[in-house]
Amino acid sequence: MNTGSYFEAIDEHRFKPTAHASGAWSVDEYHFSPLGGLLVHAIDQHLAGRPDDGLVSARISFDILGRLPLDECEVRVETLRPGRTIELLEAVALIADRPVVRARAWRLAAGDTSAVAGGGAGPLTPPEELARWPMGSVWPGGYIDSLDVRPVAPPQPGRATAWISSPLDLVAGHTSSNLASYVALVDTANGIGVRQSPTDWMFPNVDLTIHLHRQPEGRWTGLDTTVTFGPTGQGITSTVLHDINGAVGYAQQLLTVRPL
Repeated sequence: MNTGSYFEAIDEHRFKPTAHASGAWSVDEYHFSPLGGLLVHAIDQHLAGRPDDGLVSARISFDILGRLPLDECEVRVETLRPGRTIELLEAVALIADRPVVRARAWRLAAGDTSAVAGGGAGPLTPPEELARWPMGSVWPGGYIDSLDVRPVAPPQPGRATAWISSPLDLVAGHTSSNLASYVALVDTANGIGVRQSPTDWMFPNVDLTIHLHRQPEGRWTGLDTTVTFGPTGQGITSTVLHDINGAVGYAQQLLTVRPL
């Protein structure tokens, strides 16, 4: 893998994945994390052609519509609900002309509410004070191999808190926003505190929903994660999201749980 990115742009809407985007359930499929980041990047590019409207993305939801083969993808973005203070955008990723991921982003007006801000979780131990963890000992694939993972404490079944970062660009030759780079790491949450070994059980997520009360900053994505399995084949991965300054929001992933 001699490339420094997860994707290479073919044109404005089409992207070729590199081997770094592969895994974790199969190395010939996408790991959803970089693909999710790519959809946010596409939304950013869509907005770049418009005057700055002062809105920020406060909720981004992804529905994974099927298998994600590690092939060229196309991303299309449209405005579903225009507005001066609230807007809803949709980005759809297609592989072989088949929609495979649908993302929706609610963008809300930004303003100064610092006088009443509060209620989030306290900051995590800084990543510079923590040792790296070889997450590839649990999961295969180029995406996991690309990461710098630093647990705050040793991961336990169903419970982990860790910092994640990557030295790679999201799209070769393109500068991505802090938000796109941050979101490109969030889906890793489902793999840092596994309840059961992925060699014995499958628990892929069918969605990812991110709610933000503050826009993330810096190169580190902090994940304070709890994984719950129910008794009838469903599970939830719940995460408090952090950046280097503290909590920024929450993520939820719905899991389908079944034995291999």
